[in-house]
Amino acid sequence: MSSIAPALADVTASDQALRRFLHGLPGVDPVGLEARAASLGTRSIKTTAKAYAIDLAISMIDLTTLEGADTPGKVRALAAKALRPDPTDRTTPATAAVCVYPDMVATAREALNGADVKVASVATAFPAGRAALGVKLADTRDAVAAGADEIDMVIDRGAFLAGRYLKVYEEILAVKEASGAARLKVIFETGELSTYDNIRRASWLGMLAGADFIKTSTGKVAVNATPANTLLMLEAVRDFREQTGVQVGVKPAGGIRTSKDAVRFLVLVKETAGGDWLDNHWFRFGASSLLNDLLMQRQKLATGRYSGPDYVTVD
Repeated sequence: MSSIAPALADVTASDQALRRFLHGLPGVDPVGLEARAASLGTRSIKTTAKAYAIDLAISMIDLTTLEGADTPGKVRALAAKALRPDPTDRTTPATAAVCVYPDMVATAREALNGADVKVASVATAFPAGRAALGVKLADTRDAVAAGADEIDMVIDRGAFLAGRYLKVYEEILAVKEASGAARLKVIFETGELSTYDNIRRASWLGMLAGADFIKTSTGKVAVNATPANTLLMLEAVRDFREQTGVQVGVKPAGGIRTSKDAVRFLVLVKETAGGDWLDNHWFRFGASSLLNDLLMQRQKLATGRYSGPDYVTVD
C-alpha cells in the first residue's frame, strides 16, 4: 500500500477496489476536452511575456538522446549544450536535465561536472516495457548507481489495457523503491491507451503508486504529446493535489518542436493546474529539437532578426 496518498490508500487495498475507483472517475468528454485545449492554444501573449515564456521553456527541457547509435561523444556534446544552450549569450538558462539510456548515465554525470542540470535516465526496458520485473528493477538500480537523479519508467501497457491495474500499480511501487532518492517519472504512452478515459485512469494509477511526475509518451510511437492529453493529465494532478495535498509533475514528450508549441503548453499549465506548476521542478518538456527553435526565437526577440542556419548546433 502506498504512503504517497494516505487520503486514498484504501482504494489500492485490492484489485477490485482499484478497479472500482479508476472506473468511478468522471468520464472524459472528448469534444469538450479537445475544444478547451484548442481554445487555450489560441491565446496570444505580448513580447515581454513571450521572452519570459521562452526562457522558462528552455529551463524546462529534458534534453534527450535515446538512440541505438548514441556514443559517449554525443552524450558529452549534449551535456555541454544543456549547460550552455547558447555559448554566445550567458544569460540563456540551462536546461532542466539531460536524458539518456542507463549505460550513458555515468558519461552524462561526468560531463555535467556537478552543475545544477539533472541526469535523467529511461529504464524498465524502455520503450516497450516488455521485460520481467526483475530485469526492470535491475535496469533502474543500475541507472541510479551510475548517478541518475531521475528515472523515467514505462508502464506495462498490455497489463493496463487488460485491466490488470494492481499489477501495474505494484510494478510502479517496486520501481519507485528501486529508484531510491531519484525522482520517478511514469510514462503512460498515451498514444497506445486508446481513450481519454484510459489516460485519466493511468494518471491516477501512477499518482497513487507514488509517481513524482506523470509523462505522456516515450517519443517512439506515432502519437505522442498533444495539447488534449496533456490538458487531461494537468487536470489530474490538480485534482490529486486537492484531494491528497501531494503535488505531482507533468512531462509531455514527443512531437513538441517549436516555440509556439511550447508556449501553448505553458498556457495550458497556467490555466489548468495553476502557477505552482510553472517551474521545472513540476513541469518538463521531453524534447530534442525544441531547444533549437527556442534559441532561434530568443535571438530574434533580442536582435530583431533571425540568425543564420549555423547559429545553433544540429543534434
